[in-house]
Amino acid sequence: MSPSRIKRALSRARYAAMGAAIGGGLGGLFSRNAASSGAALGAMVGAAFGETRLSARERIDDVKERSSSRVSGLRSSSSSD
Repeated sequence: MSPSRIKRALSRARYAAMGAAIGGGLGGLFSRNAASSGAALGAMVGAAFGETRLSARERIDDVKERSSSRVSGLRSSSSSD
């Protein structure tokens, strides 16, 4: 398993656990059945959020890398003029 897949799985799991805790807590204010349903729904939303957040962060890091390489390329070409 590649490091990026492990990182993605851990991100999903982290946010799913937080979503389940929040959903279960809010649902628990109403009834035991609502707590169970709230936890399940919260886990699904959390997992989706974790997946989205990680892919967005990877894109941002890629853009930063590309822009820094372009800037360093511009600096080296302007110093040789």
